[in-house]
Amino acid sequence: MFKVLFDLLRYNREFLLGTLLILIILALIACSFFAPYGENDIYVVIPDMPPSAQYWLGTNSRGQEIFWQLSISMRNTLMFGIVVAAISRVIAIVVGLVSGYIGGRTDQIIMAFNDTLGALPNIPILLLLVFVLRDQMTWPVLALTAALLGWTHDSRLIRSVALSLRTREFTRHAAFSGMRTGQILFREHLPYVMPIVFFTTMNNLIWAIGLEVTLSILGFSDINRPTIGGMIYWANAHSAMVAGIWWWIAVPMIFVVILFLGLFLLAMSVNEYIDPRSRLARMGA
Repeated sequence: MFKVLFDLLRYNREFLLGTLLILIILALIACSFFAPYGENDIYVVIPDMPPSAQYWLGTNSRGQEIFWQLSISMRNTLMFGIVVAAISRVIAIVVGLVSGYIGGRTDQIIMAFNDTLGALPNIPILLLLVFVLRDQMTWPVLALTAALLGWTHDSRLIRSVALSLRTREFTRHAAFSGMRTGQILFREHLPYVMPIVFFTTMNNLIWAIGLEVTLSILGFSDINRPTIGGMIYWANAHSAMVAGIWWWIAVPMIFVVILFLGLFLLAMSVNEYIDPRSRLARMGA
């Protein structure tokens, strides 16, 4: 694992740049644990102050300092994405490995359900759930719902690898030695799909964070919980651009772009690393 990271940092500039961008985001999130104000405190500083030595990123019309609000919001937004990605990765791994290894009728049934669920539009389903559940649509419920909708494409990628692994000699030897199906899948096959899991995790993080930002901007999530989308929602609600408080919208947009770009570069570089030809070309072979 460490050798892979070393090779990526040494030979892949995109991975290095993506790592630096993510480290900036992580440093910002670390600051949230030292915030002098609670995440829902309002009118604790002078409203509508532009960026200055006293207020690095300015303040908003709700009397909140943008820097501390941004650090807390970025933590909550990234936590949402991690929860969604973690749950959906577990589902994708289990479905992909089981479907690819067992094959036959079981594979057909699983993939039929997979394709049906993957064809459903995510945003309308989530909006429908928001209107139905209303006050019960907390961020854990939203994260679980998003996770249940975000695994279908990735499970197909994992299944494609599992289909080739089932015919390998080491799989036959494992089966003949008496290993159970679960042991074969998670001891023998899982290491081979981990690069794909890492690549799809980055993509799923981008999707989940983008989903949270979109729903929050539209006011379809818990707007009292600070998130990047929630910051933009409150800025629009107070007509920040019309009032000339441009930093209230510009700052969260800039940092969410940094987050997206960092995750995209990591996903792209890992995907390239999976391909042996491009990896060898990077190393000058």
